[in-house]
Amino acid sequence: MQLIKFLKLTAIFLPALAVVTTTHAAPLAKVNGKTIPNSRLELVMKNLISQGQKDTPETRKAIRDDLIKQEVLSQEALRKKLDKDPDISTQIMITRQSVLIRALQADFIKKNDPSEKELRDEYQAVSAASMGDQEYNPSHILISTEAEAKDIIAKIKKGGKFEEIAKDRSIDDGSKNKGGELGWSSARSYAQPFAEALVKLKKGEITQAPVKSSFGWHVIRSNGMRPLKIPPFKEVKQKVQQRILQQKFQAYLEELKDKAKIE
Repeated sequence: MQLIKFLKLTAIFLPALAVVTTTHAAPLAKVNGKTIPNSRLELVMKNLISQGQKDTPETRKAIRDDLIKQEVLSQEALRKKLDKDPDISTQIMITRQSVLIRALQADFIKKNDPSEKELRDEYQAVSAASMGDQEYNPSHILISTEAEAKDIIAKIKKGGKFEEIAKDRSIDDGSKNKGGELGWSSARSYAQPFAEALVKLKKGEITQAPVKSSFGWHVIRSNGMRPLKIPPFKEVKQKVQQRILQQKFQAYLEELKDKAKIE
């Protein structure tokens, strides 16, 4: 399932984390006595298959070799106590948070699938509200921190290719492999901060400052606009589902914030 293009209310939501069940199979390898579980290879293989890669012995061998190299390098970094460096430990913390957030989103999606009636009601409401609207075709790069997003904007201004940076650094798995492109949709279908920034852009322009949403920080580019065409329900059913899930998750997030002790 792709991420909510409706961030399109979306873009961020669905690459629901691939879950690999831990088994008691033989380990993939041992490096200096530390086990590399076979589940790690299976997770990488599953992600590659989702991108069109074939599951072959050659591919599995290449993954195994890469995982061993990563373990060797990781152990050396720990031996040098690089994880004690404040900047490095902060990066590790941010990466850990991102993985946990994606896991929480995946768990939420499984437990909050909308009914057929909810889907049709939402489609009718959006269709009625969108009559006479324009639709937009944006690309975005989703990043965990404002500082990283500012760095990306600076790189693009210096000639960096938006699509290449999106593939390399965006944390939106649903759009990064398309160079960040989200496709055509009404501005109404995006989260408010995203939509407000998008409609101000001319074709080819990027946001001059990062745009914050509940998912992180966005660098947005406009690829154009045109009069909105409302497609049949069948064609957009999955997008409507993602839109509803996004709305429910946003409400869930606000509920968690209200309950949290924030000082």
